[in-house]
Amino acid sequence: MKGTDLFNLQELLSRQKLLICFSGPFSHSVIEELGKAVRNHLENERIEKSSIMDVFSVYVEQAQNVRNYTASREALGRPIPANSGIVVIAKDGDHYVVSSGNLVEAEDVPGLSESLERLRGLDKAGLKAAYKEQTRKPRESMGAGSGAGLGLIDMARKATRPLEYSVRAVDSRYYFFSLEVQI
Repeated sequence: MKGTDLFNLQELLSRQKLLICFSGPFSHSVIEELGKAVRNHLENERIEKSSIMDVFSVYVEQAQNVRNYTASREALGRPIPANSGIVVIAKDGDHYVVSSGNLVEAEDVPGLSESLERLRGLDKAGLKAAYKEQTRKPRESMGAGSGAGLGLIDMARKATRPLEYSVRAVDSRYYFFSLEVQI
C-alpha cells in the first residue's frame, strides 16, 4: 500500500483554514469527542460565548444528520459504511463555516432540496415563524417529506447567510449531499 502524503494533506488543511475535519463513520462517541475538541478549540480562540455555542450546536446538528440520514451502499467496489460522511469546520475571515457531506438516496433529494430552498428564501422573522410552526407539529408528523425539520431551521437561524447546499449524483440511486453553514 502506498502511503498517504500527510505533509501535503496537512498543508492543504492549513491553507484552507480547516480547524477540524472528520471523515468516516459517525457514532455517538465520535460526535461527542469531536464536539469536545471543537468546544476546546473555540474557547482557546477567545471568541464570544454565544458564537462558541452557535458553532458547536451547528456542528452537533450536522454530525447527527450525517449519522441519522446517511445512505449505506457499496461504492466503487468498496463499502461505504452506514453513518459514514464528512464534517469540516473552517475559519473564513471573521466567520466560522461548518460543512457536512454524506450519501443520500435519490428519492430523498427532491424533498430535501425543496426544504432547503424554502429556508433560503426566508428572512430572520420567517425563520423564527417556521421554527415555531415546526415545534407545534406532532412528533410523528415530522418524518421525511414533512418539510424542513427543526435542525435545519435552527441552523438557518444561526447562519449569517442563507444555507448553501449541493447534491451530486453518484449513480442512479445515490447522491452526495453537502451542506454549508456560515456562522
